[in-house]
Amino acid sequence: MDKTLQSRVQGLLGLSVRARQGTFGEDGCLAAIRNGNCALLVLDEGASEATRKRYSDSCGHYGVPLRYLPEGLLSQSTGRPGVAMALSAGGLSQQLLSLLPEENATEGSEENISGGVCAE
Repeated sequence: MDKTLQSRVQGLLGLSVRARQGTFGEDGCLAAIRNGNCALLVLDEGASEATRKRYSDSCGHYGVPLRYLPEGLLSQSTGRPGVAMALSAGGLSQQLLSLLPEENATEGSEENISGGVCAE
């Protein structure tokens, strides 16, 4: 992630917290995903494999976009410890979704449900 993009992402994450559109903590994030209150989940690349799998499975099941951030960027941008942030629907989450790269991303609608065989 280049410096300009990183700066824009940091600004949007900070604004999301100030606008109270972000939820932190494992229980809060998973509850937001299950309740349909999460439009985007951002996850720190430094998260453990178990944490990554838990959020990836949950996001895939409920059709919530998941994007990864460089390690430490989330806590640096928001001033809060943690590896995940659930963003509620709105302009800030849409801007973040358009800015964040889609590699290593999961989207509920793109899930391969064909038993390991890709039809593409």
